[in-house]
Amino acid sequence: MKIRFAAFIITLLFALQSCQQNETRATNQAPKKQLPKKYIEIPYKPVVPDSICIAAVGDIMLGTSYPNDSTLQPDSGKNSFKYVAKYLQSADVIFGNLEGVLLNNGAPAHYKLHQISKSYLFRMPVNNGLVLKYAGFNVLSLANNHINDFDKTGRISTTTTLDSCGIHYAGLQDHPSVIFTVKGIKYGFCAFAPNSNTVSIFDLRRAGRIISDLKQQCDIVIVSFHGGGEGPAFEHVTKAQESYIGEKRGDVYAFAHNAVDNGADLIFGNGPHVSRAMELYKNRLIAYSLGNFCTYKCVSIAGICGIAPLLRVHVNRKGEFLKAQIISVKQSHETGLLVDSLDRAAARIKLLTETDFPDDKLSISETGMLTFIK
Repeated sequence: MKIRFAAFIITLLFALQSCQQNETRATNQAPKKQLPKKYIEIPYKPVVPDSICIAAVGDIMLGTSYPNDSTLQPDSGKNSFKYVAKYLQSADVIFGNLEGVLLNNGAPAHYKLHQISKSYLFRMPVNNGLVLKYAGFNVLSLANNHINDFDKTGRISTTTTLDSCGIHYAGLQDHPSVIFTVKGIKYGFCAFAPNSNTVSIFDLRRAGRIISDLKQQCDIVIVSFHGGGEGPAFEHVTKAQESYIGEKRGDVYAFAHNAVDNGADLIFGNGPHVSRAMELYKNRLIAYSLGNFCTYKCVSIAGICGIAPLLRVHVNRKGEFLKAQIISVKQSHETGLLVDSLDRAAARIKLLTETDFPDDKLSISETGMLTFIK
């Protein structure tokens, strides 16, 4: 009995070992689960968005302490951009035209007192520099007719203040351009105007050299100009030399095209205090005037002067246009800046663009979406 039982146990052990070996062999030899053929033939490529957002607005003048404090904002301008800050701060580069100087005290330039009314001399308190910084602005044009309101003292105070705030600027004869980097993209910026101590809008050859030099060093070149007549009578791009009250204001069409021919990727115009048409030239966006944006009390915001675009442009790393959006903004001296639910700035620019550039490849929707017509 003992011998039989032992033989049975040995036989059982061999059987169990054989089953385990067969199970292991079966597991090792089982075919691996295969992906559908199409997933094998098409390798995975991560999508890297090639889109850079640049926000741009027109004239900024946060209130002047000259000739007295009655034209200063009661909150020192701290809430100037409260309702539009999210549209500015979400962009990589935020541009505006600083229409005046940052200066606490100082007398106007002597020659200015004989040229214009005292109510049009713009002296913003120095602490407005921080207001601009906290709103998101990181590059400003100083090329305009108000940078000279308080002569050299005003210009030096303005540039010193912007330097302390980390805001880039250009457009002065002694500071025609600037290069800066944001998120690994190198930008070149320059600005032009028909006014003294600024880089001339009339000298196309010199402008071309400045722009070409920037393009050789940078990924994207942004150009600003201050030009054209002022007011509702000057909404249209004339494609000719413009004048206002006997002063030459440049041929902005010729200037803009010359700028693109020499390497400019984005062109933002200002000066007329109203919005103007936009154009795609060589797949580069030209905004001929961004109008008034935040101009407290001393600049008229009646009618079309009170509506303005907050332009958000998307370009690739070469500066080529991808798409854009006009955020319509309206301005009042009581409530400041508000987003306009009626999209009036977008509608106006759409009309002007279709009138002034009927064959352009730029499509603007009623709500301000800009796309390229293929």
